[in-house]
Parts: sequence; structure tokens; C-alpha cells
Amino acid sequence: MTLSNSIQKSLLLCAAHGISVYSPHTALDSVNGGINDWLAGVVVDGQKTGFEKVYAGAEKEPGVGGEGRLVRLEQEIEMDILVQRIKRHLKLDKVEVAYSTSRDLKKIKSVSMCAGAGGSMLLGTDADVYFTGEMSHHEVLAAVASGHNVVLCGHTNTERGYLPTLAKNLAEELKSGSGYIGEAKGLDVHVSQQDRHPLIAI
Repeated sequence: MTLSNSIQKSLLLCAAHGISVYSPHTALDSVNGGINDWLAGVVVDGQKTGFEKVYAGAEKEPGVGGEGRLVRLEQEIEMDILVQRIKRHLKLDKVEVAYSTSRDLKKIKSVSMCAGAGGSMLLGTDADVYFTGEMSHHEVLAAVASGHNVVLCGHTNTERGYLPTLAKNLAEELKSGSGYIGEAKGLDVHVSQQDRHPLIAI
């Protein structure tokens, strides 16, 4: 690690000041009850339905989570309703949407999703809509040409909204001393007020 790399520099400065850093990034994507389950809840919006797991590569052991989620809705909804639902829950004024060029998808029955950059994960899954933070230009073209609508919200916009849930869970875990953490009374959990999506639309 070197100070000439901006990301590594921030970690080295934390270490120099006695601050430990743990980043459960992919673990929070995959774990049951994590970010992708939270995104699936956004899509379901009160409908009673289970979430199927979407895996990167070979299927993993059932019950251990998965890098993406697939929701099959009990009742189909308008594409516009789904977009409004996503914007409302993620507190976004605008999202990017691409519509299928091979079939009419005004009515939506299934949504496949992955927090962050989900292009390689979602392509090829059996869903009417791919919902993620970002996809490359060619991934979007491949998706719409193969019969899927796409909703892109910005990489970290699909992740940061989960932080209050994570903070609440950590605080309860620390207070109770249950699970793997052990008793740690007197510790507070805070969500950063400075960290935010680095891009703005102007």
C-alpha cells in the first residue's frame, strides 16, 4: 500500500490514527437480510412473495444467500409504477430506464436485481426487468435486445439506503451481545453524514 494511491492513502491515514476499517461489501450484498433482500423489498412493496436467489457462476448451497435476487410478483404491475416505486424508496428524483426492443413490457411480472454494478450478474436471468446501479453501454444494449427492460439508479444509490438498517442491526447486536460480536456496551453506531454518491446531475 502506498500514499500515492488515493484509496490506499485514506486507509493508511486511518491506520495511522488508530482507526480500524472493515468493509463487508460483497458479504452485505449476498447475506440473507442484506442489501439485495432490501432492494427486493423495494420491488415487492408489500406483496407477499418470496425472493429467489441469483448467483454469480455456479449455484451455491441453498440458504447461504446469493449475489442477486429475483422477484416474481403475485400481481403484474405497470412499468411506470415499478419505476416510481424504486424512485420513492431510494429517494431519487431521476433514474435511467431502457425499454426492450424485442417485446412489449409495459406490464411487469418479474424483476431481477443486484446492488452496485449488476450487468454481468443479471444478463441471462429470466426476468422482465433488470434493476441495478450501473451497467455498461453494451450490457444495456444486450439486455434490451434480448427482451428485458433496464432500470439504472447509480451504483451507490442502490446501496446507501440500506445503511440505516445496517446501523440499527449493529446497534442491537452490540447491545445484546448475541451472535458473533459479543458484548460491547458503550459503543455507538453512526451513519456518515458526509459520504454520498459522487455524481450529481446538472
